[in-house]
Formats: sequence, structure tokens, C-alpha cells
Amino acid sequence: MSRPLVLTQGDPSGIGPELALKAYAARDAAGLPPFFILADPTHLARVARALAIDVPLEETTPLHAARVFARALPVVSHGHEARGPFGRPDPEDAKSTIASIEQAVAHVVAGEARAVVTNPIAKSVLYAAGFAHPGHTEFLGELARRHFQAEFRAVMMLWSQELAVVPITIHIPLAEAPQRLTRALIVETGAIVAKDMRERFGIATPRLAFSGLNPHAGEDGALGREEIETIAPAIEELRARGIDARGPFPADTMFHAAARRNYDVALCPTHDQALIPIKTLAFDRGVNVTLGLPFVRTSPDHGTAFDIAGKGVADATSLIEAIRLAGRMTA
Repeated sequence: MSRPLVLTQGDPSGIGPELALKAYAARDAAGLPPFFILADPTHLARVARALAIDVPLEETTPLHAARVFARALPVVSHGHEARGPFGRPDPEDAKSTIASIEQAVAHVVAGEARAVVTNPIAKSVLYAAGFAHPGHTEFLGELARRHFQAEFRAVMMLWSQELAVVPITIHIPLAEAPQRLTRALIVETGAIVAKDMRERFGIATPRLAFSGLNPHAGEDGALGREEIETIAPAIEELRARGIDARGPFPADTMFHAAARRNYDVALCPTHDQALIPIKTLAFDRGVNVTLGLPFVRTSPDHGTAFDIAGKGVADATSLIEAIRLAGRMTA
């Protein structure tokens, strides 16, 4: 029997537990591969009762999870109590949230799971508990370094059937982006994206389209010189490595339907340049994929949604797509 995927708990006060229950309920209709969730079994059962989600739960081990999946949602305890009052994050739950991520990676490294699928976290809650990373992506890169004693650069990609995008700079103030956007960073990011698009997505020659930083991609230097001095030279370096890199193109004309047919993934200098178009085109279906790691990680492309937690109205589509994509990438 094939190894299952492992889902993390996410913030227990958010919609993650609800999404996991709903994804299991939709497993047959959605054609999902087997998965188990790392959580507090008591808390997950409490969520199921409160929201009247009729999903059987069974506490088990990763080794037996695939067999359990046919009759119940397999739950592997992460060893921490999760309080998780709906919509009101408890700082004490940071321990269980972090442990769930750490243990999920450990199960994949040990060969007990195929890939990690993470539920949404509330970074502000984790920061209060001493969490030292800007987000999931950076933390996963640190966990990869710990396990493999090697350097890995984690790259965030947002994927949907309509569009795949990569922000070259991520969780930094916009004013810092031009200084952080170096030729070396662009080349390193492009090389990682090209490698994983070949190896994880099966695209023999991935086409990478780069947007400019400035309006109209700098208008030949009239509106900024980053395109001339930094982005274009990086693209030429990637081409010299045999990578199909294109651009820089004006960001405001890259994302209409005809333009999207000319590339497989768009790489943008700033976070919002990349994420606004995909969240407009596929808000409920986008998947966050971490490239550059020695294991596969996917996640829903949304947050904890504390405002609707406990109301039973959360849409599990993005988590379902994340589970499906993780299965495809590790098939």
C-alpha cells in the first residue's frame, strides 16, 4: 500500500481542522490519495461535533494510516493539547502548531509519508511564542537543513490550473524590494523553479516569464533602471545555463489569457505582483507549493480565517487541491 500524505494541524483556532474534516468527507468525489493529520485527537473530535461534520476519526500511526483511511480519517497525535477556541487564537497553542510542522517533515524524511500538506498558521501567534521565521516557507527550509545537513533555498510558488507564479522577494516591506532584488537572487530563484518544474511537474523545458519591477518594465530606463541593470542580465545568465527564461515584461500585461499561453510560470520581483493575479483568477483553488526542498510541500492559498472559524462555512477547495497536487507531485 502506498505511503499516505501528512496534513499538519495549522492554527487550531482557525479553519484548518474544519478543512481537514471536509477534505476527508470529499475524498472519494475528489479522488484524493490517502492522508493522515497530525493533531490533538480530542480537539479534532470536538471540532467535528461542534460543526456537525459526520466524519469518523481513528487515532493511529503513520505506518497504519493508509489502511485506516478507507474507514476513518487517520489522526496521529502530535503529543500536545490544542485548546483552539474558534476564532480566538491561544498563544499556548503555538507549541502544538510548530510541533505539527516539525513532525510532519520528520515523517516524510523517515519515509513514513509521501509529502507534507500544511494547514494555515497565524504567524503573529507564533511570533509571540518565539517563532523566528517570516513564515511557513522559511521554516521548512530550516527544517530541511536540519535533517539533511545541507543548504536549501526554499522558493514559494502559487499554482493553479490557470496560472503559476513565483514572487522573487516575499515577506519584506515593499520599500526594501529593490535593494533585495539582486542578479544572484533572480538567477538562483529561476534555476530552482526550472529544476522543480522539470522534476516535480514533468515539464521537459519549462518556460519562465519574468516581469519587470517598474511600470512598463522601466520604459527603457525612463521609469527605473532595475530592468536594465539587474533583471535583464539575470535572464541572460539563465539562458546561458540552458533555461528558457523570457522578459522582463510589463507586469500589467502578463496575466491576460493570451499572454499566459506563452509561459509555464511567471516570476515577479515583489510579493503582490505575483499573488494578486493568481488570487484574482483562482482564489478558491490556488495552491501554495514550496520548491527547492528535498521533499514536497503544498498548502491552501489562504489564511486561518478566524472570522469564520466555527461557523461551518469554510470552503475546503484549496486544501483539496493542495492534497491532490501533492499526490500528483509524488505519484
